[in-house]
Amino acid sequence: MAKGADIVACDPDPLGGFEKAKEKVSKIMESLPNLKGVCLSTTSFGWVDLEYAKKRKIPICNVPGYSKESVAEQSIAFLLGAMKRIYISDRRTSKGKYVLQQGFELKGKTLGIIGLGSIGTDTAKLALGMGMKVIAYNRTKKTMKGVKMVTLNQLFKESDAISLHTTHEEKNNNMIGKTELSKMKKGVFIINTVDRELVDEKAMAEALKSGQVDTYVYEGEDLVNTPLAKVETAIGFKGFAWYTKEALDNLYQIFTNNIKALAKGKPQNRVV
Repeated sequence: MAKGADIVACDPDPLGGFEKAKEKVSKIMESLPNLKGVCLSTTSFGWVDLEYAKKRKIPICNVPGYSKESVAEQSIAFLLGAMKRIYISDRRTSKGKYVLQQGFELKGKTLGIIGLGSIGTDTAKLALGMGMKVIAYNRTKKTMKGVKMVTLNQLFKESDAISLHTTHEEKNNNMIGKTELSKMKKGVFIINTVDRELVDEKAMAEALKSGQVDTYVYEGEDLVNTPLAKVETAIGFKGFAWYTKEALDNLYQIFTNNIKALAKGKPQNRVV
């Protein structure tokens, strides 16, 4: 289908999803000697070989911020579901094994946000509105009213709950491992709507079993072949935080504008 194309506009789903698309996108790029650029239908760009694109000077354009409100709301919904024991209660009830388990109020708890970009910022606003204390770590200098900026180690130490909002790229892989988990408050809640590769899942499974982490809510493609699969307090979902009418309307507009800009030789929203 892409044979002879000057521009490739692609979505990860037909290529195997975020976890498998990179190899196929690379093969497509390699087969097109006159490729002028690639337009992604996602904000995430970790499923494209950016180093290869840089070598060939191929612009890679993403769709930034289209679903920031949707994903921020989902992050808070996941946190509510975990802290109020909604997910655990539902799963136990469906098996006829309901057990009353005490939950927690979000009000007054400290939420640590890793990555204060557009989604992290909106998540912080929602959390502040619910009466949470919000601290954040960002790899570049940032400020936000009502949010205390801290080091990553401070965030691990002080947070009752942690929400991940980093970029989806290889250098962020395994940023949460055994060492990082050991620095956190015992019984911390962790929400990951970015990329499962940010977390060492073997270490997370052990932390959940020991009670170091109370609950881990994450999104991923393969929810079976993982050390987390049989851990009751690991709540895995197929990714759908972005799937709202409002977000999709934004996506289509930005996506088509990116394609038109690239066709005019003026690429926009470039990640490389």
